Formats: sequence, structure tokens, C-alpha cells
Amino acid sequence: MPFGTTLRLLRLDSGLSLRDLARRLSVSGTYLSRVENGLDSAPTPARLCAIARELQVPEPLLLGLAHQVSPLVFDYVRQEPEAAALFLEMADRRLGPAELLEVRNFIDARFPRPSGRELGAPMRLTDMLALDRIVVGMTCSSLDDVFDVAAGRLAPALGAQGPALSSALKAREREVSSAIGGGMAVSCVHLEGSASKAAMVTLAEGLSHDTPDRSPLRAVVVLAGPRSSAERRLCLLHLARWAARGLSAGLARAASPKDVLACLATLEAGSLEAGSLEAGSLEAASS
Repeated sequence: MPFGTTLRLLRLDSGLSLRDLARRLSVSGTYLSRVENGLDSAPTPARLCAIARELQVPEPLLLGLAHQVSPLVFDYVRQEPEAAALFLEMADRRLGPAELLEVRNFIDARFPRPSGRELGAPMRLTDMLALDRIVVGMTCSSLDDVFDVAAGRLAPALGAQGPALSSALKAREREVSSAIGGGMAVSCVHLEGSASKAAMVTLAEGLSHDTPDRSPLRAVVVLAGPRSSAERRLCLLHLARWAARGLSAGLARAASPKDVLACLATLEAGSLEAGSLEAGSLEAASS
């Protein structure tokens, strides 16, 4: 999955210009631009941690999106060599998502995380959505049509006007593409004075669009709320990680808004966080 496109959207949502973020990281704007445009690989783990702090997102999530290992892991392995042997045993046994979740649950129960060192509150897109703000199986010819529908569903919850909200989304799209890859697009709009809300539209057929991985769009999420809130960035980060693991394919099987919420709730619960959305997982989530 393209890392740079999600980084660019995170930066823009934070209100930082390319120059501002580059200055805070003590790197050149040219280098950061190359990363955002996929011309250079993801930054080093240490620099990713610095980026996460500037964008106010959890470091482990950004590292995971970039397929990088936290410096904390390297330091821990150097201090505790047996940890390296344990990681090797897990790799040798090819533990899958279900087994890794079992190991994690055991660690959480047996060795609780010290107070004040939480990785951040879990993102719950389901709390930002509502059944009447989810459109399933829409047929359209352009992303503008999707924005019109999403804005119409989202506006009442925000106390906004649908046409004005749609215009803002279209203007943002002209500035920067909302496509993050994996058949997903996430568009963010800033509205002060209201709690963060979301709308989602799934498409009956893939929509041709300029996407970073050339995959047609199959689902579009619109996130709205005040710029001061980091909820949208956390939500965007999770959506990018889920998109890399087949979220759009899972959503394409949703027959109703309730199915969409069930699919997302399963992801939020962590049961599919480390794996792909296999065929039938949506039915399991709904049962």
C-alpha cells in the first residue's frame, strides 16, 4: 500500500504545510515531497516516530502502516536477548492473526501495561457513523456524485448545508486526491463547532479514478469535524491500514448499512486487525 498518500492526507488534516513539517523534522521539503509522492521509501523508524508526534497520531500505528519496526523493539532485544529468540520462535511457527491475537490477549491479562503508557484510545469509526449516513451499493459515474450523496447524508448531523459541504469536498479533491489505495478514498473536511462525524458510500461497481495503486474506488469515507480534534487523523490512519488488508472487498459484500457497521465493528474489536478480510468474515461479523 502507498505510504506517502496517507502521510500527505494526515499532514494536511493537521493543518501543517509541507515546509512546516519538514522544518520541524529538520529535513528538506524536497525530501518530504518525494516521500509523499511515493518517489522515496518510507522514512526511518526514528523519523516516523517524530512524524507521529508532530501529527498527533500513535507511533505504533504509523510505524505499522510503513511496515517499520519501532526503535523500542530494537532497544528491548538488545537488553533482553531472550526476546529475540521468542520472536524467532513465533516466526518459525508462522503464527497467524488468530494466534497472535491469543498471545496478545495473554500478555495483556498477565502483564498489564504500566499506567500512563497506553498506546492511545482505540479509534471507533462506528461511533462517528450512523445507519442513515451509510449508503450501500451506489451506482455513479464520478466521485463528485459520491460527494453530493455523502454531503447530503452528513450535513444534518453537522448542522451544515449539503451543497456547501459538497462544494468543500470537491474543492479539497481538486487540491489533493483522497484516494489512499486498496479501493478506498478518505476525504476530510474541517467544520468548527461540531463533534466529528462520518459518512460512508460503497459502490456497486469500481469507480475509475486516479488512485496511487491504480485500483478502482469501491468505497468512500467522508470525515468531518473541527481541525483541533485528532479523531479524523486517527480514523484515517486505521482506514489506511485496513484498506491494505482488504477492507474494500469486505465492504463490497455488505448488503445493508448494518452489515457495514458489523464489518467495521469486527475490525475495531481487533479480531481481524492483523490479517486480511477473508471471504465470509463479514458474515461472521454480522452473526
